[in-house]
Amino acid sequence: MSAVTLRPPKGTARPPKTGRQSFADWANTHRKWLFAAPAMIFVGVLIVFPIAWTVYLSLTDASGSVRADSDFIGLENYIAVLTDTDRFWPAAGRTAYFTFVAVAVEMTLGMCIALLLWRPFRGEKWVRVAILLPLVATPVAVGMMWRLIFDPNIGFANQMLGWVGIPPQPWLAGVDSALPTTIFIDIWQWTPMVVLILLAGLTSLSDEPDEAARIDGANAWQRFWYVTLPLMMPTVIVAVLLRSIDALKTFDILYATKGKGGGSFNEVETLNIYAYGLSFDYNKYGLSSTVLIIFFLIIVGIMFLLTRRRKGSN
Repeated sequence: MSAVTLRPPKGTARPPKTGRQSFADWANTHRKWLFAAPAMIFVGVLIVFPIAWTVYLSLTDASGSVRADSDFIGLENYIAVLTDTDRFWPAAGRTAYFTFVAVAVEMTLGMCIALLLWRPFRGEKWVRVAILLPLVATPVAVGMMWRLIFDPNIGFANQMLGWVGIPPQPWLAGVDSALPTTIFIDIWQWTPMVVLILLAGLTSLSDEPDEAARIDGANAWQRFWYVTLPLMMPTVIVAVLLRSIDALKTFDILYATKGKGGGSFNEVETLNIYAYGLSFDYNKYGLSSTVLIIFFLIIVGIMFLLTRRRKGSN
């Protein structure tokens, strides 16, 4: 015997929903946001609170101790930092120089290596493993290793130069050679990451445009410049964005190789090293927070420009 469902006659008003039923309907409609809300709130607090606290410190004369009383001084720290031609602006110049040279060389080498690994060949797996080895070690360990290699007295680099009759070089010990040497170390460690990003982009490309250009008589360089590179631009911009942000924030390698202040003459002092010294060497928390906020705004501006460039290339 089949069950009969009794329904109220037409025109009969439905009973009003209870508060629990209304909340259940609303939760069911917005369930994707409710499930993600705890994680989003947690991440938001982790991001917003440190930035807000740093902004507050940058507007005070906090120094000596984090528990010491401080006075609100407004934009005095920003004026002092932006008019500092002895430490801040030279550090900003070194940061820009380090980032530009490192990223430019890494992108060039990364593209060349990715193109070599694009097509299968014998021993391809072993070559890929060897290329990725620099990424295994931490930046501090890499910095200490290269510090020993570039030691002016016992370093292997000068021993190799002696074999071919070249006099020893100061490398990290020289005022003019220290920054280029640290750039070389950064290139050695992070070029493999660029290779991975670009190789992933190359393997996702279709073979049809390259084959059409080959049939039209284009040589290898023309196919790369007019076909492969334009198709790869979104991936290239992503790689530039990631490496630029990372290179701007470089601290481990510089501190491991040159120590406090970026050397005795501040030869590799970037904005990160400068802010670290203000905080932990001189306990000037207000000034160091100001440097970090300015540095943060620079990074956000670069991210904004590169992101707009990426959208324009799609």
